[in-house]
Amino acid sequence: MVDKSEKFRWLVRVGYLSRAILYTLIGIIALTSVGSIQQGTNGVFRAIEEFPAGMFVLWLLVVGLTAYGLFRLASTFFDIENHGSDKKGIAQRIGHAGSAIGHFALAFSAYKFATQSGGGSGDGAQEAASGVLSFPLGDILLGLLGLCFLATAVFQAKKGITGSFMNRISARAPSATRWLGGAGYLARAIVFVVIGWSLIRSGWFSSGESVKTLGNAVASLADDGIWFTLTAVGLLLFGLFSLVLARYRIIPDMDASGSTPKFRAG
Repeated sequence: MVDKSEKFRWLVRVGYLSRAILYTLIGIIALTSVGSIQQGTNGVFRAIEEFPAGMFVLWLLVVGLTAYGLFRLASTFFDIENHGSDKKGIAQRIGHAGSAIGHFALAFSAYKFATQSGGGSGDGAQEAASGVLSFPLGDILLGLLGLCFLATAVFQAKKGITGSFMNRISARAPSATRWLGGAGYLARAIVFVVIGWSLIRSGWFSSGESVKTLGNAVASLADDGIWFTLTAVGLLLFGLFSLVLARYRIIPDMDASGSTPKFRAG
């Protein structure tokens, strides 16, 4: 019989696998089909839909990205990765909250695309943002969410530079994992800055600018030449890195024991 912790670990690994598929395809599409990536997130989903078993992959993304978002929410509220409650730990957990919301938005966009006839043209994340703005103080909430993404971007960049993420990966992982992750986290930091700034502009400055999700953020860099290429390559490498994590990431137990997760040193 599989216990709850084992089920939780498998669900998180499906999340990492989904993330691997998404980022790898975004990198490939950005490098080979600028037209598709300029259509934003739906352009990516449309390309996936055209693959063999593409609809199955879309639904895998819906389930997996939702699972990964739940993992990050658990990291935020239950501190299952033992970041602590000091200023640094709280900031890291807020960053996890931003990551959770971002992946929920992607899962919702994938769900909207998969359930609409012919894929549709609506952007689920944009609809969600419009819904937030309709709430009392929704503009403030959207701007604060943007700050969460900017905080996440800072931690992504720090991870890429320091390689601190290796502490949560099995020593059996391939030797190239450090460099795949380093390049990937730096690319994600750039994308998260774009997403965060779009949320702040939409919420606090009423700029009328659309809220950007992952595909839209990459597309917005298309006119920036070398930065676009480096970001696309970095996201492709992050996809490969996520594939390594699906197998070698150390997943802490999700139970009521309150035990501290044990990560390898160095």
